Amino acid sequence: MSRLVPRQSEAAEAVADVGGQPTLSVRNLSKAFGSTQALWPLDLDIRQGEIHALLGENGSGKSTFIKSLSGYHVADTGSVEVCGESLTLGSVKSAHDLGCRFVHQDLGLIRTETVLDNLCAGGSYRTVFGTISGRANRQAAMADLARAGVDIDPKRRLETLSPAEQTAVAVARALRSDDGAEPKLLVLDEPTARLPQKEVAQLLDIVRAVARAGVAVIYVSHRVDEVLEVADTATVLRDGHKVATRDVKELDRRSLVDLLVGDALDDVDISSHNAPTVDAPVLLAVDSLSSAELDRVSFEVKRGEVVGIAGITGSGRESILATVFGELPRVTGSVRVGGSEIKAERPDLSIKDGVAYVPPDRKIRGSIADSSARENLMLVDLTKHWKFPKISRRGEHAEVMRWFERFSVRPGDDADRTLSAFSGGNQQKILFGKWMRTEPRVLLLDEPTQGVDIAAKAELHKQILAAATDGGACAVISSSDTEELISVCHRILVMRHGRIVGTLRGKDKTVVNLSHTAFGTAGEARK
Repeated sequence: MSRLVPRQSEAAEAVADVGGQPTLSVRNLSKAFGSTQALWPLDLDIRQGEIHALLGENGSGKSTFIKSLSGYHVADTGSVEVCGESLTLGSVKSAHDLGCRFVHQDLGLIRTETVLDNLCAGGSYRTVFGTISGRANRQAAMADLARAGVDIDPKRRLETLSPAEQTAVAVARALRSDDGAEPKLLVLDEPTARLPQKEVAQLLDIVRAVARAGVAVIYVSHRVDEVLEVADTATVLRDGHKVATRDVKELDRRSLVDLLVGDALDDVDISSHNAPTVDAPVLLAVDSLSSAELDRVSFEVKRGEVVGIAGITGSGRESILATVFGELPRVTGSVRVGGSEIKAERPDLSIKDGVAYVPPDRKIRGSIADSSARENLMLVDLTKHWKFPKISRRGEHAEVMRWFERFSVRPGDDADRTLSAFSGGNQQKILFGKWMRTEPRVLLLDEPTQGVDIAAKAELHKQILAAATDGGACAVISSSDTEELISVCHRILVMRHGRIVGTLRGKDKTVVNLSHTAFGTAGEARK
């Protein structure tokens, strides 16, 4: 990876000194969908080599702006210029020809192919006398990767790379100029949303390398700390309006969060919630659970308790909840809920005994994107509104509206809207509601707030604590977000090599202690 540099990018400083024409100039850009104004008239300038963060809650207008810029949506009003040349609104080709490049959350790469093939798939293969030249393509690929600030063998298969390296390949592919259209603007949509914490710094280093090469960067993120570290400028959107554009050097975490949510955010703090009493009943008991990735894992969770599970990639953290739920097979061990044993690989029996499982990848395993919000929310239990000989849609709709209100889902008046039409945070709220309506005794939550904004995260945290402390349930949260575990959980189980190697409580719940325990260097935490 390229070397770390100061937060203000060198290219941005140089341009700031001499002024000059913006790389991107947006004027009066707006977009409505029916009666909903998704983006109000927006003005924005971004200069060469500038890292410009774009922040906002889910539904704030970020996606609409990016999709209008890319040509996916046709903006209703406004104009866009790239280095002084007019962009044709609604034209993907025009955006590409003027040098606008986009890297989305799903990356759009082929995991089973080589880095070289993934790079060439975004443009073309180099040929000599009509024959593909392996040497020429490898040299070009190495140059592309170097431009993104990484040194990766082009012959490696993508699936062997770390998440940060895979993102680097997507960036390198976006910056290719085989067709003569030199990249001038790179838009990164939540580039660290699915990265382990230890790889975030590597990705930020890549972003800096791109900016130093003179490319303007729009960095879309929910993670305030990353923005403060890497960005030169930040623009905040709220309810489709531009709230402010600020020099990042003038901001701190509190002031940036206040811009995002519009008022003081009521942060969740587990210290304000009493831990379960010593004689509280055990709702979940896992005993000597072993699988392909787990080695004799045992723990108990009492009623009213929120327990976190931490660990680096490959520690077993990613599979433990799916194994407890019965989605993944177990070799040995037992799982008991309220004293009743749950059979292995029987999620249906887990659900029947009051276990709810929210998986980490809501788009693949947690929902049916093309079905309505109502259908997704009702999915786990279709019997409640059964009125022979059919399901009562009126009853379903009334219940969905109650859950929409409880979780502050927006828009809150359209239960039959396709789930994919909701923002990521609102989708996650709907999936939470799907399980909460079953009145579970045990909540198994895998990366429950991954990719959602600050306000949605706070709302979900409150619902988790309410279910445990007020609803008589318990919750187990597996997360790569250490701050989330520290703020929401009564105690944190740390995993390494498939085993639980430490438990952190109270004042011992710190990022330093958690990291050292996860990496097996716990002694260093006290030095």
